[in-house]
Amino acid sequence: MSRTGRATPDATLVSAAQQGGAHALDALVAASLPLVYNIVGRALRGHADVDDVVQETLVRVVRHLPDLRDPSAYRPWLVAIAIRQVRDWELHRRTAPARPVGVEAMQEVPDPGPDFADLTIARLGLTDQRREVAEATRWLDADDQELIALWWLEEAGELERSDLAGALGLSPNHAGVRIHRMKEQIQTARTVVRALRAQPGCAALRAVATSWNGVPDSLWRKRLARHVRECGVCARTTGDLVPIDRLLAGISMLPVPAALAGKLAGPTAHTALAAKAGAGVAAKAGAAAAGTSGLAVPITAAATVVVLVTATLIGVRLNRSPAPEPAANPLPAAVVTPTVGPSPSASPSPSPAPRATTKAPAAPPTTRPPSPKKGVAVWNFDGVSQALAASKASWYYTWSPRHDGVTTPRGAQFVPMIWGAKDVDDSALAAAKAAGPYLLGFNEPDMAGQANMSVEQALDLWPKLMATGSKLGSPSVAFGGADKGGWLDRFMTGAKSRGHRVDFVTLHWYGGDFTTANAVDQLRRYLQAVYDRYEKPIWLTEFALIDFSGGGARFPTQAQQAAFVTAAAKMLGGLPFLQRYAWFGLPATDKDKSGLFRTATQPTEVGRAFVAAR
Repeated sequence: MSRTGRATPDATLVSAAQQGGAHALDALVAASLPLVYNIVGRALRGHADVDDVVQETLVRVVRHLPDLRDPSAYRPWLVAIAIRQVRDWELHRRTAPARPVGVEAMQEVPDPGPDFADLTIARLGLTDQRREVAEATRWLDADDQELIALWWLEEAGELERSDLAGALGLSPNHAGVRIHRMKEQIQTARTVVRALRAQPGCAALRAVATSWNGVPDSLWRKRLARHVRECGVCARTTGDLVPIDRLLAGISMLPVPAALAGKLAGPTAHTALAAKAGAGVAAKAGAAAAGTSGLAVPITAAATVVVLVTATLIGVRLNRSPAPEPAANPLPAAVVTPTVGPSPSASPSPSPAPRATTKAPAAPPTTRPPSPKKGVAVWNFDGVSQALAASKASWYYTWSPRHDGVTTPRGAQFVPMIWGAKDVDDSALAAAKAAGPYLLGFNEPDMAGQANMSVEQALDLWPKLMATGSKLGSPSVAFGGADKGGWLDRFMTGAKSRGHRVDFVTLHWYGGDFTTANAVDQLRRYLQAVYDRYEKPIWLTEFALIDFSGGGARFPTQAQQAAFVTAAAKMLGGLPFLQRYAWFGLPATDKDKSGLFRTATQPTEVGRAFVAAR
């Protein structure tokens, strides 16, 4: 739905900012801030870290602005960066180990305040059914929170459908399907909100909600909605619901808080952001600062250095989120300094000032960090820890609740597994709980040579895995995950009927077609079919090209496997419902020819492709 009045920057302003114009960069940040704040704020549901994620988004915008080839594509590019920062924040929140916080640090943490639904209701003055829609967004699944953030802005006329789809890595048609499903969930949640607020209300509904803690979530949305649908008393309260699209038509964006706007959209805001973004961009901003700072006298080169250093320190204090991983070859400070002023040991005579027409130096090349989705299945071999670190995997597992003999690399995460029925004991469960926050369920229970479990046996043991409190992945079937009546389908149906919790679906996939395009498409269609059936996040915990159709294992060439790794990683990185994937596997042996490393320091051709995959 397209409307007029967008406040996002035009191509002329973007081009001017790319060329080093300080006023243009200030204006670009100011114009981008409302859109970024509304995306991040709603996706994070008003979490206390919203300001940090907004700031980090704009830092990355400034850092990578010189790399944007088409200034007219700035808006979808900006939205995609904001969504990526939201996902990175969510991943860090789920995976960061709990740390004790000292009293001194606690005073630096902002008060949580109201969530984004409350802010929307209060600041936009929403009433009646519009208020109910805002309240209903609290009940959405976690994966739909970023979608509602974008769709709300589409309804406000700030985004096109193409912008929304591009940010999520979807086609417009697929994005439309997801939005339709999300709207159905909101509509369901509206009936729950209406029934809960009804006076005198339904006594049977209150009985159903006896054990509810009062915090909206998707599980209780489903439980309460089931009662509302079947209850004549509750049904009478939900008969006049106006379609959501009509309620939100013409609604405005939420105003940016004055404190956040003061940090990021005031005079010289570009200096702080550029200094935090990196020395190359900071130098560009500094080169133009003399004529745009608003001071009565020009800023000298030495003073610019002081300003940039001070701005960097301020930026670090304002930004409480973890610093990004350093680039593989960080630019030495000695290389940066000559671009803004003489070194301390240089002659006191001033350097010639650059001419106004001189183009600022290009930003230094950046190395993209590994995808947080990228992982690998690991078993012990000589040099395993060194090879794991060299693989650039963000996570790994060992088919066990422990990783004995394997050192977890800095920045990576170990994920435990309860392999089969024999592992459901106190010791293994305690180890899995300690290794949290995720836990993988039974390994190929549909295979006689693996966990080999009946659906009933798995369901009976599942509460013991749930008791760990970890985010719990389904049993990982070897095949047929999307089949109606298959092992996984019967397990998921049984889990729902018993009230068992399954937070995400885990799958294995091996392709027997060694043509890259065919294999990638087959994998994508399988994952999509599984997601369409269960509508839960997916982890692909084993995959490679291996043909098992002849009874044995037939492998492709190294070049074919490497080409598949590269193309599959790109495809998987763009699937919004695919949270993680793990290649099979780290060691390369005569038996397992899909492996990544022959020794601690000797990657295969497949291994080199995996290391390079982002």
